[in-house]
Amino acid sequence: MTGRLGIDDVRPRILDGNPAKAVVGEIVPVSAVVWREGHDAIAATLNVSGPEDSSVAAEPIQIHMRPTPDNQDQSNAFFVPDVPGDWTFRVDAWSDPMATWRHAITTKIEAGQGSDELYNDFEHGAQLFERAAENLSKEDRTALFDVASSLRRGGDVRARLAPALTASVTHLLELNPLRELVTMGENLQVRVERRAALVNSWYELFPRSTGGWDESGTPVHGTFATTAQALERVAKMGFDTVYFPPIHPIGEVNRKGRNNTLTPEPHDVGSPWAIGSKDGGHDATHPRLGTIEDFQALLARARELNLEVALDLALQAAPDHPWAQEHREFFTVLADGTIAYAENPPKKYQDIYPINFDNDAPKIYEEVYRVVKFWVDLGVTTFRVDNPHTKPANFWQWLISAIHKSNPEVIFLAEAFTRPARLYGLAKIGFSQSYTYFTWKVTKEELTEFATEIARMADISRPNLFVNTPDILHASLQHGGRAMFAIRAALAATMSPVWGVYSGYELFEHEAVKPGSEEYLDSEKYELRPRDFEGALERGDSLEDYIALLNQIRRANPALQQLRNIHFHDADNDQIIAYSKVDALTGNTVLVVVNLDPRSAREATVRLDLGALGLEAGAQFEVRDAITGSRYLWSETNFVRLEPLRDVAHIFVLPELPASRRERLAWREIKTYRA
Repeated sequence: MTGRLGIDDVRPRILDGNPAKAVVGEIVPVSAVVWREGHDAIAATLNVSGPEDSSVAAEPIQIHMRPTPDNQDQSNAFFVPDVPGDWTFRVDAWSDPMATWRHAITTKIEAGQGSDELYNDFEHGAQLFERAAENLSKEDRTALFDVASSLRRGGDVRARLAPALTASVTHLLELNPLRELVTMGENLQVRVERRAALVNSWYELFPRSTGGWDESGTPVHGTFATTAQALERVAKMGFDTVYFPPIHPIGEVNRKGRNNTLTPEPHDVGSPWAIGSKDGGHDATHPRLGTIEDFQALLARARELNLEVALDLALQAAPDHPWAQEHREFFTVLADGTIAYAENPPKKYQDIYPINFDNDAPKIYEEVYRVVKFWVDLGVTTFRVDNPHTKPANFWQWLISAIHKSNPEVIFLAEAFTRPARLYGLAKIGFSQSYTYFTWKVTKEELTEFATEIARMADISRPNLFVNTPDILHASLQHGGRAMFAIRAALAATMSPVWGVYSGYELFEHEAVKPGSEEYLDSEKYELRPRDFEGALERGDSLEDYIALLNQIRRANPALQQLRNIHFHDADNDQIIAYSKVDALTGNTVLVVVNLDPRSAREATVRLDLGALGLEAGAQFEVRDAITGSRYLWSETNFVRLEPLRDVAHIFVLPELPASRRERLAWREIKTYRA
């Protein structure tokens, strides 16, 4: 906007009017382009208001903004929300007569002008300091009056000016600026969620696969009780959230057999995403898993282990779902009177009816809200939403908003492997987290571009970097050997504050159903798949300890809990990638170096951008590898060798940055002006 002074390109600002995203404890950088005519100095103030229960900004606070050194038109500041809710911020621009005067008089003195030539400048400065002293405490007022007296005193011009330039006076004026021509900007919104919406580690498991085997070696259907036992291992690995695919009754009609066949055997358990049968629908549990009361006991055990349970929200129905019998209007009825099943050509899902949200929207909305609120009232506060990009966006905006009115703590993860417009569109309308294209980013160039984008889009989207899913077994895992599993885990755990693992990853499961497919052989989507995790660990055939270490490192280093800043450093080998993250609040700095080649040892010279690390040119410093505990002396240029059979990555923790060097590292890195 342009008033008496110009205020442009304020960030964060979502162009469609939705609020920007943040979580409790997250650094929210604010930038703006402020400008004016002529050569007089201009400054900016960030005004922040939080919810009434905030201890930081229940009453509006003002934060002085600072210009970017190489772009004097861009002003920067940040705030850190301390409670969830809607926060408001505004950038005000104002003429800074004190800075204008300071620049003018120092320039004239350096040019050799004397006392007589500078009479008006000294008198003008004295008057400014007297104005600035108004409404200050007696002590501060006296300090500024003393400066005014010095300016009016005769003698050496540098000595007269010196008190006006002291650090204490400069700091006092920064806290109590003399502002003219104040131009108020537009009020903008940031929606702040609880910290788990951003800083989180997910583990996916099928409760029905937790039953082990009988004496003959036949898999036994798991229960909520056996799942509760399985949670102990998940907690030991350091995960925060355990996600269950649908736990509801599974349809009998058109049930799928092993490996997605259309000819199931009598003992085949079907796909849990084919929801609903004579035993109930979305508000019921599978009878072989247990009752609602059994599920509540599972939730209680999860809480004891500091785990949060996430449920799958899949809005579709098996042909024998109660909805298909009682609410045919929820679906698409074909000319022959049958209900259309789901298709994603060439894939067919004969066991699933998709909902048609345009048929009877009010009833559908009401029913889905009832179902979600049913589980929320039981204590579920996180949902992984299946294929939200196949449902109307306005429905999701309505549902999430409706749930958040009574339960703002609920987190929704969008399983939307889709085009950017839809992926980010869903994030803007309320989804807390989003699946991403991480699984398919494998080269150094692809990963650099990807990580740069997710940091740039942090105002809109929080990417959950799952290394695998029941649907996605990438070719890199199929053919890359065990080292590739460690590589992908290290990348996911350090590139984003939120990442996920689907059960079996720690056992290096890598066989596809057929060449060129990303589907698992003997997919757990269609059969019970118990696993001998303990035996694998004892044999040394498990990645559990490495995953646990990654989660431990993430917890210990606030830099890895930040999404908005990531900086890539030069490595002269296309198989070695190096990047850093900094937490501007604590000064914690982490540098990650990964060998992307799972087969060969790779060497590289890593050239660090010391400025991006908050370090001075020529600095030497000790780094500690959080994986091995080894320590090294590093500088701007460093040799690295990583052997996949030993170490696929270094996660270096650098010395804590002093407070004086932290602030600028929180600022936005803006390369293009957004008009």
